[in-house]
Amino acid sequence: MADAYTGYQRGANQSFYSQQQQHAPNYHSRPIANRAGSPPHNGRLPFSTDTPSPTRSPGSQSPAHYGMFNTGHHNQNHAMLNGASHQRYAMHMNLGKPFQHQQNHQHHGIQQHQQHQEHNGTNHGANFANHQHTISSGGLSNATPHFTPGHLQNGTPGSVNSGPAKPANDHWYEQLRLAQQAREMTQSHPHARNHPSVNKNVVAGSTNGASKESEKEERNRALIHGNDDARQDQTWTILDFGGQNLKVLAAPLFQYEFLTKLYLNCNKLSSLSPTVGKLRNLNHLDLSLNELHSIPAEIGMLVNLRQLLLFDNQLETLPFEMGSLYQLEMLGIEGNPMSEDIKSIVVDHGTVELIKYFRENAQAGPDPPQERDWIILDDTPAPGQETFTALSYNTLCDKYATQAQYGYTPSGALSWDHRKEVILAELRERNADVVCLQEIDLGSYNDYFRPSLAHNDYKGVFWPKSRARTMAEKEAKLVDGCATFYKNSKYILLDKHLVDFANTAINRPDMKGEHDVFNRVMPRDDIAVIIFLENRATGARLIVSNAHIFWNEVFVDVKVVQVAILMEQITKLAEKYAKWPACTDKVLYRFTNGDGEDDPEETPQEPAPSMEYSSGSQIPLIMCGDFNSLPGSGVHTLLSQGSLPSSHKDLGSRNYGNITRDGMSHPFSLKSSYSSVGELSFTNYTPNFTGVIDYIWYSTTAIQVAGLLGNVDPEYLERVPGFPNYHFPSDHLALYAQFVVKSRKEKKVVEADFGPQRDRDRDRDRR
Repeated sequence: MADAYTGYQRGANQSFYSQQQQHAPNYHSRPIANRAGSPPHNGRLPFSTDTPSPTRSPGSQSPAHYGMFNTGHHNQNHAMLNGASHQRYAMHMNLGKPFQHQQNHQHHGIQQHQQHQEHNGTNHGANFANHQHTISSGGLSNATPHFTPGHLQNGTPGSVNSGPAKPANDHWYEQLRLAQQAREMTQSHPHARNHPSVNKNVVAGSTNGASKESEKEERNRALIHGNDDARQDQTWTILDFGGQNLKVLAAPLFQYEFLTKLYLNCNKLSSLSPTVGKLRNLNHLDLSLNELHSIPAEIGMLVNLRQLLLFDNQLETLPFEMGSLYQLEMLGIEGNPMSEDIKSIVVDHGTVELIKYFRENAQAGPDPPQERDWIILDDTPAPGQETFTALSYNTLCDKYATQAQYGYTPSGALSWDHRKEVILAELRERNADVVCLQEIDLGSYNDYFRPSLAHNDYKGVFWPKSRARTMAEKEAKLVDGCATFYKNSKYILLDKHLVDFANTAINRPDMKGEHDVFNRVMPRDDIAVIIFLENRATGARLIVSNAHIFWNEVFVDVKVVQVAILMEQITKLAEKYAKWPACTDKVLYRFTNGDGEDDPEETPQEPAPSMEYSSGSQIPLIMCGDFNSLPGSGVHTLLSQGSLPSSHKDLGSRNYGNITRDGMSHPFSLKSSYSSVGELSFTNYTPNFTGVIDYIWYSTTAIQVAGLLGNVDPEYLERVPGFPNYHFPSDHLALYAQFVVKSRKEKKVVEADFGPQRDRDRDRDRR
């Protein structure tokens, strides 16, 4: 599985206008109905819990029936659910004084309110009436708020004879509070002005009511954000363009991919560029009080968003691509002529439910991508030269593919029934001679992949992770491991071997008694599977390693130790295989159509004798797997350069016997098959990490790369925030390469030169 990388410390969040830290309000912890007698919050006048909605008369049993039209009641700045009990559903709106009614409007009846027109066609409230306000560049107007029957949700009429409507949820109340707050912030750079470094009334370092979400692990993978290293030296990550009367946004703005908060509120934007999808580190985007009529589908790329505020625009619908925003806590849609289908979900159930609705009801993502290019590196192999293909694929085990870890993926695309079929289809399409799969559980191997691939001439070797040995059969079926398949008609299996990293480490004499071995290496049950093959036709032999290295970036030393152990085991096995006896039973009998033994047999191909190798390093070797290590890491250096000093930073001050005393080395000349093209753009693609951690290594002394499967269509990725999805069943890519086995150099027989005497002897023989 993908690697775990420690998040870098980002520079202090600062505004382009002035240093600031903007926090989202904590609507989860703030009570909706405060106790009677609570003091005003933030210096604003709270709503009374005894005041009904200003757009309809109170019910006859309501305590407010006697107070709403009382001339002695001087504060109508209240809201109440339509006909619902004020004690249960009333709320404090914390409206500022500009939102209070003027006293000369205290006696307006419900019919008078219905004659007012709606401002800019916006629709406020959820099962209760709200206020509309005229906004100018200088602040909020004191004009009398307008009310219309359209303010009532779900078609509820404004008649006194109407029955009670379903109450809105607490989330909607919080949305209305944020909407009112947004309408107050109409001056230029309002958020920057309220930063603690500027506004002395704001306490620096406070969360402003926001609670920090606990850290999450993404499917046993890195707790990293792929662009953290791009942000760590950034002195500001917040940009406030609020209240600037902007009509167009310059393209360079969307190159600031380090931004975490972007305020574009209170402008005159009528559209938003699709390139907004590049700002994938945003967690807060405010587009309130503009003139937007649509939101681009690329908004779905901003999967780190926690708040997306769209108050007071002209939006009637939203793109289904927003289903990818699985971390979104607040979607502000109040003040838009939004379709009832969308608005009712937010009013009744909140933002999370709307995002789920978008995700589960969207079509199968964007159009399928173009086929990955086939990159030809050597198009002129010598006649009769042996070639073979290899595929490596981390398939994302079913137990790791949870909605909690892959919230941007529809449940249908995440289901194992769907994914295993897509994986199998790709394996059959590629039709590689050797297939190395990681994260295949025991049940899926035995019940699905092994019998399914047998129809395609594959035989397989599988070992689960070592924990399976201590489990009952039912639980052991869920343990993942490494599966290696090979074409039975082409290869014969000579040997297979399991490398249990933890068990090997604790049994090494030089590692006994080392605390780091017991505390860091032994608890990890990662494995590798090694098989030894012989080509039935040519007699050439091949060593195939299939490894899955530990994922956690905190344990980079463990990764190095595991790969060092792997190379030691391969070295020992290679020397053993160099002395492996010739294979005498390689003939594969086939039937004409494969239907049964009664059919006449085909003429078997005459196999060549087994090749001999003077040393293990001469045997062709490929090493496939998820190494959970980026280029430049200790693991990558050890494999590519053949050695790693004991002083390498990845080992730190740990003690691992001879490994940390003498360093590590191996006798193979290894190279990543994709290194000739500078590696792929990524082999693992998720919102929080995009990078190369999967490889197919090969021994350059015996084989060379002839072709490679290229990158994913970049245009397709512009609207796909991460894998898996309907087209890519794993968060990893399949790696696929074609190799050419280099010709063995025959030793020339050198005759001794006896000078002129040899020439005279030759002449005599001719006579």
